[in-house]
Amino acid sequence: MSAPLTVELAFAGIAVGSAAALSGIGLVVCYRATGVLNLAQGAIAMVTAYALRQCVVVWHWPRPLALCACLLVFAPGLGWALDALVFRRLQRRGAGTVHLLVACLGVFVLLVGAAYLLWGPVPRLDAPKVLPFSALWVVLVLAAGVAAVSRFTGFGRQVRAVVDNRGLAELAGVDADRVSSVGWAFSAFTAGLTGALLAPELRLDPFGLPLLVMETVAVAVLAGLRSLTLAVVSALLLGVVQSELTQLQSPTWHAVSANVFVLALLAGGLWLLPRGSETRPVPPGPPIPADDADRFFPVRVAVMALLLIPFAFRPDDLRAALQVPALALVLLSVVVVTGYGGQISLGQAGYAGVGALLTGALAASMPPLLALACAVLIAAPLGLLVGWPAIRRRGLALALTTFAVGTAFSRLVFEQPDLTGGLVLDRGTGGPLADDRFFYGLELALLLCALTVVRLLRRGPTGRALGAMRDHEPGAAAAGVAVPRLKLGAFVLGAALAALGGGLLALGGQAFDASAFDPVQGLVWFAAVIVLGPDSAVGALLAAALLTALPTGPAIALLGLLALLPLPPGGLAAFPRQWLTPTHA
Repeated sequence: MSAPLTVELAFAGIAVGSAAALSGIGLVVCYRATGVLNLAQGAIAMVTAYALRQCVVVWHWPRPLALCACLLVFAPGLGWALDALVFRRLQRRGAGTVHLLVACLGVFVLLVGAAYLLWGPVPRLDAPKVLPFSALWVVLVLAAGVAAVSRFTGFGRQVRAVVDNRGLAELAGVDADRVSSVGWAFSAFTAGLTGALLAPELRLDPFGLPLLVMETVAVAVLAGLRSLTLAVVSALLLGVVQSELTQLQSPTWHAVSANVFVLALLAGGLWLLPRGSETRPVPPGPPIPADDADRFFPVRVAVMALLLIPFAFRPDDLRAALQVPALALVLLSVVVVTGYGGQISLGQAGYAGVGALLTGALAASMPPLLALACAVLIAAPLGLLVGWPAIRRRGLALALTTFAVGTAFSRLVFEQPDLTGGLVLDRGTGGPLADDRFFYGLELALLLCALTVVRLLRRGPTGRALGAMRDHEPGAAAAGVAVPRLKLGAFVLGAALAALGGGLLALGGQAFDASAFDPVQGLVWFAAVIVLGPDSAVGALLAAALLTALPTGPAIALLGLLALLPLPPGGLAAFPRQWLTPTHA
């Protein structure tokens, strides 16, 4: 009986692996044609799946017509538009890998927000099926076709020339824009097909499907972002392994079997991706002259005054405002790691979730504030999980590694009922913590302490060393800066701040909510910091207020749109800096 079950699971794994292989083919082709790893692949897949459902289920189009319209027109057209409106401009300016990565995340956030606005957060279970036969045949045909075009046609030679050196290729008469557009259109087509294949088997919602498709980046990473054959083989193998592991009844193996692609992405980011050469992921704003630093005092006072307004709110409104200082602490951790340290970290939501989970677990046997302090002390060393690999990694490799770490926290810990089921964070009854106004004041006090620590850090010798490392890591190392120690310190401090914010979020809501620390939510937080000021503590406060005050859909869509605009270096926080800093001839 075990043999038929094994064979049946293998076929099921091939089906999952085929969808992952399609995504991997699109990622590899886009990277080979444009030099951009399309991290918006999951959002494109989700939007296409929604569009297909809209055509078939809501508008009652004939299925063949809907498939042609969504997969052959809408998805490739979306890819072409992204290239023409976003990435072509960046590549002509000579944008580096990390700037293109931030643009991809902006597209991801914008599409997630748009889907939330158009179709709402309620999962859809009636997505139409696409293929009456195995998707493996589509994978093999596409892989063979791409390989033939790349090897035997003039267009394939043009692609290789553009990737090697775009400027020289254009001097030789190659239309680099056309090559880039074809790569993006094909990548979006495969993303749309992936989403259409996966949606009928899963819940279709703005957060779940994009995350699932993003996990298939592991396939492209295992292929070295180059080999179509390795991408297909890796996808099928991972799909079969994931399916076969479901036979094991242990809760631990069940968690592993459901997250094989996440673990593969983590392993690939740690050992297979090139270490990268980008040293400045997000340009800071213009420097502040020492004699003009006091000009920013009114701005800081105004922001802090806004944080005092909730004391006058009604109880229900005050309960919602409890999120602002806590979320500001989490976003401040992104400022420390990315804005000050120059290291892209997409996994801060994971550390926030660890802080919330530990606070809830420890609060059952000790006072809530002591539990929060212990949770921060335990979570801070976990920053070494990312900080240690970051010593020798930058740019894309570091971004994918941190994303994989955050996703692993979410899938392997936060979503496990044995660890989080029935966890309630009680602030007590009758004590001062039970009063929301007192608790909000406590949050502000902790936020003020964190802001003071961060300000002293930036203005001291450590801050100058961090700035030197961010601007040019090899030069900083040559000047005697202890780069490895600085990186580790930035990640440990970032983990502590995120854990503190996560614990306060959980105490404010008096419950542990795994969805609050979803990896996609972490990408939204990262985008908010980048838009409002990656090296600005005030930007983190404003981002927290925006994410709390606006409804989820409009807030996410607005952040995605702003992330794609040509904002000044340093984000929106640079505007007052430019107004207040005098110009000199």
